[in-house]
Amino acid sequence: MLRRTFRRCCRLHRFLSSPPPELLTLHFPAGNGGRKPGTQQKVGHMNSAQIQHILKVRRKDDFMFHCVSFVLCCQANEYSHILPRGPASHGVLSFHSNMLSSNHPGEDYRSSATFLTDGGGVLFGVFDGHGGPACAQAVSQRLFYYITVATLPLKTLAELERAVEEERAVPPLLEWLKHRRDHRCPDGGATSFHSLRTYWQERLDEDPEDAEEVSATQSGPPHPNSYRGAFYEWLQDVSRLSSALVSAFRRLDYDLSVEAQVHMSMSSHRRPSLSGDTSLSCPLRVALSGCTACVAHVSKGVLHVANLGDSRAVLGVQEADGHWSAVSLTNDHNAQNPDEVQRILREHPWSERRTVVRHERLLGLLLPFRAFGDIRFKWSAETLSRLYETRPDVLSVVGEGARTPPAHYLTPPYLSAEPEVTQHHITPSDKFVVLASDGLWELMHRQTVVQLVGQHLKGLQQQRPITPTAGMTLADLQRLLLERKGRVQSVLEDQNAATHLLRHALGDDGYGAVASNRLIKMLSLPVELARRYRDDITITVIYLNEPDI
Repeated sequence: MLRRTFRRCCRLHRFLSSPPPELLTLHFPAGNGGRKPGTQQKVGHMNSAQIQHILKVRRKDDFMFHCVSFVLCCQANEYSHILPRGPASHGVLSFHSNMLSSNHPGEDYRSSATFLTDGGGVLFGVFDGHGGPACAQAVSQRLFYYITVATLPLKTLAELERAVEEERAVPPLLEWLKHRRDHRCPDGGATSFHSLRTYWQERLDEDPEDAEEVSATQSGPPHPNSYRGAFYEWLQDVSRLSSALVSAFRRLDYDLSVEAQVHMSMSSHRRPSLSGDTSLSCPLRVALSGCTACVAHVSKGVLHVANLGDSRAVLGVQEADGHWSAVSLTNDHNAQNPDEVQRILREHPWSERRTVVRHERLLGLLLPFRAFGDIRFKWSAETLSRLYETRPDVLSVVGEGARTPPAHYLTPPYLSAEPEVTQHHITPSDKFVVLASDGLWELMHRQTVVQLVGQHLKGLQQQRPITPTAGMTLADLQRLLLERKGRVQSVLEDQNAATHLLRHALGDDGYGAVASNRLIKMLSLPVELARRYRDDITITVIYLNEPDI
């Protein structure tokens, strides 16, 4: 990632110093934020309506300056939600989220939901696709259902199975907290119901007596009325949830692979027995593309993060003196992580030590060492050969890198879908968690991210109404209002913290402020150039506790 980030920074410096001619000749149709050819004015000669669409104009001390906003597509992806206070929120106050694409179509997705079953909890996830958006879309819709099935008690699963057998309505498992644009795709719980049901049926086939015996062994001697007993119970719940997250990730990836093989056996480009073979939901297209995932689960004051790939989760901690600290909750699964490289090398013969990881990529091709999908790094060589021989129609619509089999493909699988799970007991000083795809972390250090969110949070707090105290005069109240206005304007440009991070990531002037010209150029990049300077960026900021202001 360091080399890739360095190359992007070099391109970005050259671009900002001397914009490419393609940008100078970019046309914007009137009244539209898109970049389609037209007969309208060029970027350098935009009319006032077009400028107002991109910029917010404000006055301060008789100087006119532009506070850059985002073009319509970015503003449309902004989302925030406040959870109701009480046990149902599990300590989550609210969350802010936003997305900005560089690929066309974008390959990042996001999800957030609350459990509607006993025990409950809140789930958040960012999914960074590669080789096309199909896998990330499918995982963003389906993974939370798999996590729910993996965490539900067997009694509840048995009730679900009876409802299906009796053809009764299955009670909802999740309440989705989605932006309206995130609902454009079919619900993953409906489109993959058969695989999900098979998963819970296999859980029901587990011997209940064995499960009870294991539970008793793990929990130790019963101490129902003691602190020790409560601690054992808490420890058991934490361990069980970590195992459930791993099981859900691995099972979903397994099902994606099986569905693709079944689809391949039932259809071919010569005998198209299934409709929609090249649609985004085509099982082969889903499995040929891939995605990383970073999922946060909050329940009863405990935070679990399951990470697969190079997206990251960072905890924002407010110290006693008011300063902010950034605590990493994930490790990158790529060549920059020596432990991950050694894991890959251990899993394959010594004779492959020079080919397994080449040019900091898996088999010289793939950056993340763990991911959903990407069956061309998992299937047997024979199955892959059959795929490439019989399904050129599907291969033609996936990412260019997935259209040819990897070289030195000797001892598959090379790619893992097992997440790395971390647990953290939330303390009063833990104020928020930032989940983001690697597009953000390539542009900003985690400490900078936490500092910006902390300052933004302070600005939001300072927008609260002032309650006059006894003896306060109108002059005193006016002075407080003016002081607060100055403080808020210096840190608060956006109500949404994820949007605030996007603004600074793209427009940072190197001194902690946003350079308007830089931000305008980054947002004006044509589709064919944007991917060279930045990746898709998806951010979710989860607020856990109110800061001590």
